[in-house]
Amino acid sequence: MIRIKTKEDIQILREGGRRHAEILLALKSMVRPGVSTKALEEESRRLIAEGGDTAAFLNYQPNGADRPFPASLCVSINDEVVHGIPNEKEKILKEGDIVSIDLGLIHKGMITDAAITVPVGEISKELETLIEITKKALEAGIRAAKGGKTVGDIGVAVERLALANKYGVVEELSGHGVGYDVHEDPFVPNYGEAGTGEVLTPGMVIAIEPMFNLGSRHVFLDSDNWTYRTKDGKPSAHFEHTVLITKGEPEILTKL
Repeated sequence: MIRIKTKEDIQILREGGRRHAEILLALKSMVRPGVSTKALEEESRRLIAEGGDTAAFLNYQPNGADRPFPASLCVSINDEVVHGIPNEKEKILKEGDIVSIDLGLIHKGMITDAAITVPVGEISKELETLIEITKKALEAGIRAAKGGKTVGDIGVAVERLALANKYGVVEELSGHGVGYDVHEDPFVPNYGEAGTGEVLTPGMVIAIEPMFNLGSRHVFLDSDNWTYRTKDGKPSAHFEHTVLITKGEPEILTKL
């Protein structure tokens, strides 16, 4: 069931979204060769606590998961698409890597969700383009997220950029409603047909999150039962914002 947010909810989400963006930018500034994913996790916890907020992902256990997520942050490197666990194995960022940093934040009971993909030092032109196009796909999806349009309109806008650049669009994972819970209705895939799916209604809050693979679209769940990786071992990029649907232009609640 889609749950429309109240004016009071939206004001809290705006506050939380600003805090969320500040934390992501602080974590982005830490990314360099030699930094561990554990250090990113520890800093995220410090910043979240400093603001009096709570990590939405820590101990989150959706239906089908065999254990709660054990970290505040998802840190996914290269062929890890999403849900990389930063504090179970000591992973050190290396020159030429790309890393997705995905954070969920609970502020006064309301949840925001956002992610960025960041280069580690100097990266190849091929990876620069993958990051750039995935970010542009998020922007295109947000532009399509207007009241009266549909979830399918978002999917088409995102997918168009992947197809034009011959990237794989992950189909098993998608955007989603957010606010009262980490994952709410509607399902917001990164592909589809214009005019199909749930109608976007003012007051809806959704997370739009393109995931583009340099190779094929196919992914698999790693042995940790959380991390999704590309089947062909090629890198993947991921961007996400929490977005408010309005009667006019959508509002990015986690704008950096």
